[in-house]
Amino acid sequence: MKNKFWIPLWILASFLSGFGVKTILKDQHQKPATMKKVTGIGGIFFKCKDPKAINEWYKKHLGFNTSPYGTSFEWRELEDSTKKGLTQWNSFPENTKYFEPSTKDFMINYRVENLEALVEELKKENVTILDKIESFDYGKFVHILDLEGNKIQLWEPKD
Repeated sequence: MKNKFWIPLWILASFLSGFGVKTILKDQHQKPATMKKVTGIGGIFFKCKDPKAINEWYKKHLGFNTSPYGTSFEWRELEDSTKKGLTQWNSFPENTKYFEPSTKDFMINYRVENLEALVEELKKENVTILDKIESFDYGKFVHILDLEGNKIQLWEPKD
């Protein structure tokens, strides 16, 4: 009769101790949390022969609400729908120097969190940082180059 009592107790104790050891080992071997980097696309910029004409074409045919500065697409954050975000679309003259030193006809703006910390991390990773962080009413910006020389704008918005 005593064995009927001790066997289930022994099985339960074995299970719980195994679960405890597994949890401890898992916690010790987990990698440290990595910093969240890009949170979305903040803008798409491209060169064209006639920005005014291209803005009008997109307005007429695709319904873009364009101005001389392109247009902004407003959206809401998935995790908190009370927070709005913007993605900017803008055409530039084909002779713009703004995309230099890249020779490409486009530049992508990525939204990021904590731009200062990200720039420090990128410096340690030997990423080419083209300029110093600049602050405006609508956020902070810096430009970098990717592996193939594409100029990328990083933006920490003030949403």
